[in-house]
Amino acid sequence: MRCFPNATACLYLYVVTCLILMIGTDRPRCPSMIRIKHDMCHRGVPGSTTGLSFAVDGGIEVQFATHEARDGLLEPDEPEPVTVRNETGESPFLLVVDHAGNLFPRALGRLGVPADECRRHIAWDIGIAEVTRLIGVAIDATVIQQNYSRLVIDCNRPPGSPTSIPEVSELTAIPGNVGLSDSQRAAREREIFWPYHRRMANELDRRRDSGRRTILIAMHSFTPVFKGTARPWHIGSLYGRDPRLSQVFLTLLRREAGLVVGDNEPYAVTDSSDFTIPVHGEQRGLLHLGVEIRQDLVAEEAGQRDWANRLARVLRSASEVILADSCGG
Repeated sequence: MRCFPNATACLYLYVVTCLILMIGTDRPRCPSMIRIKHDMCHRGVPGSTTGLSFAVDGGIEVQFATHEARDGLLEPDEPEPVTVRNETGESPFLLVVDHAGNLFPRALGRLGVPADECRRHIAWDIGIAEVTRLIGVAIDATVIQQNYSRLVIDCNRPPGSPTSIPEVSELTAIPGNVGLSDSQRAAREREIFWPYHRRMANELDRRRDSGRRTILIAMHSFTPVFKGTARPWHIGSLYGRDPRLSQVFLTLLRREAGLVVGDNEPYAVTDSSDFTIPVHGEQRGLLHLGVEIRQDLVAEEAGQRDWANRLARVLRSASEVILADSCGG
């Protein structure tokens, strides 16, 4: 059995097989059946293969395997779903960005959504990737971000939940998410959702195994107006079962002049509406915090820098306070 690297080679083999079979025969014979057998198609998993066989009328069968199959979602030349910045950062903070990008896999187009809608908050968390990058530089923290649009799959929702692959976002219909098969949903989970969360889990495992303390910060931004309702908060501090870090963070933010600070606003962390904090923060027993910044404040470079400087200072102070309390207890 000979292995070929991609679908183009599959077609090539099919054509060559037909030509060979037609030589010296009265009746041209081409493969009458193509059978695709998926053994393991995880993006980026070494040794993953898809077996393919051509069954031919004359009893001849040609088989081969394609390695690291993508199941038609992300092609090898498309951006990876995960970007890691400052991987060797020494800070205890790990900054993660579930909705950093608004890329769409080539195979999906824009899911039938107009281009201007794909630039809105429904597709990504506007401004937060750059804010987080700047914070990472300021406090020497590692940043892990997810690069594809939340309209393709929301990497802060449990897979299979109603809002994981939304058919409507705010008031905008997402035609390319309607009527998906189980295999289509699984491809998005396999190639975008799980690589991001595996990378996060691997980083947390590495730190745990080396005895290194970690504080997990999930960075987000929110739209100033949602379904016609204005949101007054400049920033929100989010938590679920464990409010320790969030309460310290809230106290410090409220000392900043002129800020309207939300306590679990505009969202609260729950098992049904979130994935990152419940799975990577709460289940591991890590100090953690969700941060939401209003998007009109960080849409431009000046605001991104201002908020990055502010949050770098506040996060340092919050960690000093809570780690001192932990040692004292």
